[in-house]
Amino acid sequence: MTLKLYLAGPEVFLPNARDMLDRKAAMARSYGFEPICPGDISIEPAPTRHEFGLKISAVDEGMMNRADGVIANLTPFRGIAADVGTAFELGYMCAQGKLVAAYTNVAANHFARTSAYYGGEVREGADGRKRGPDGISLEDFDMIENLMLHGGIERRGGHIAIHAAAADAVYTDLTAFEECLSVLAKRRDEQAA
Repeated sequence: MTLKLYLAGPEVFLPNARDMLDRKAAMARSYGFEPICPGDISIEPAPTRHEFGLKISAVDEGMMNRADGVIANLTPFRGIAADVGTAFELGYMCAQGKLVAAYTNVAANHFARTSAYYGGEVREGADGRKRGPDGISLEDFDMIENLMLHGGIERRGGHIAIHAAAADAVYTDLTAFEECLSVLAKRRDEQAA
């Protein structure tokens, strides 16, 4: 039986979304997986944008329900953290006990990115926690993403690939994605043997 992998990430928003989804799907097939990609199907229009959004959400959840696992692109998107839709999808798959893996094309960990958000103005508070100038504490757990995302993957035995992509390829470099495919294929093959 071929494992079905849901390919989660912000690629659907890129100007070359179709090309990126096709490249990722072809790579997944080359490792013996069946890719399930958001954006692969057309969705009938709805009377309002809100209702159309609900349709997309339902279709994506249906795709995840059919999948055996997920590879989530946690590369920071429109800020210091992963795309929020991708974060939901990863959590959804973790909650279902499915195979999980993730990657990022930014090597700086979550704390470093959050500290940079504050321009490095982070101090230790009276309680021993690191805080920004606004008094809000920062997560400092040497994790690539928020502890719930990173921890959710790691505690389930999932793989996290970290790659420092060139600035002009942060959303198109598939080196870390391929590492996830390779690790998952090796585990699959070992279990089959």
